Amino acid sequence: MSTAGRAAGADDGELERLRTELRDLRARARVRPLISQAQGILQERYALPDGESAFALLQRASQRYNVKLHTLAGVLVTAPRPDGPDALWFPRRVRGPEPELTFTQAHRSGSGSRGAVLKAVLRSTLTVTGTDMGNVQLPDPARGGLRMEQHTGLTADFVDFFAHVGEDGTSCARAARDVSQVTVRDVESDPVFTEPARRAILAAGSRACHSVPLTTESGLCVGMVSAHMDRPLDGLTTAQTKALDTVGGQAGRWLAWHDRTVVLDALEHLHTLGSAGRGSRFRRS
Repeated sequence: MSTAGRAAGADDGELERLRTELRDLRARARVRPLISQAQGILQERYALPDGESAFALLQRASQRYNVKLHTLAGVLVTAPRPDGPDALWFPRRVRGPEPELTFTQAHRSGSGSRGAVLKAVLRSTLTVTGTDMGNVQLPDPARGGLRMEQHTGLTADFVDFFAHVGEDGTSCARAARDVSQVTVRDVESDPVFTEPARRAILAAGSRACHSVPLTTESGLCVGMVSAHMDRPLDGLTTAQTKALDTVGGQAGRWLAWHDRTVVLDALEHLHTLGSAGRGSRFRRS
């Protein structure tokens, strides 16, 4: 290789390193304010001596119930505060049975992992649509809109750009607003996208996409799964949309159960620890 070729290669490598570093910084910037807000609430509520003790409380509840730290923090900052130190945080909630999922047994594995269920949702959706690119998003309780939770086959730049989306400008936002499946047959010409979103999708090699809302029994959208295709799409068959309706409905009911059962169990465990150790120093496990 010539000297000029080696120099060009070195420049390309440095550029990619800088891009990766920037994506990492943006990812941390999206999560840190939420975690910091949750730490501040816990410090005040339980008279904790420092933010490290508050983080340790979050971590213990997160690990005990296998709930992501940012998920727990997001619910904590939006939930009403407990009535008192000795009271249950959510005394009037009604426990229901865990909904069945016919497209996967991930929820029966004993892990209690929402991530495992979301991976199965994505895998089932991609199988039905015949592609290997897609992602799952969940509502962001602190910021509104949707945040990406699972993805496969998509570029790092795509994941960075769509880490959080607002209430318009994308097919997933429209599907969430209308609570119905949305097919984009040609990304290049469909008016649903803002121009920056269109460019980001095309750059990732997606030429068509299909978004499916994850819905509760009452019709509330509690998540979104989207499949991306590498060529324009004629449309899905009735059998495909029916199969995706089944996945979306079952997954939505399971997510709603998980939020009002497992996530609230984690918060009540955190409240019990914080109340019992009021004013104490906690250490990370």
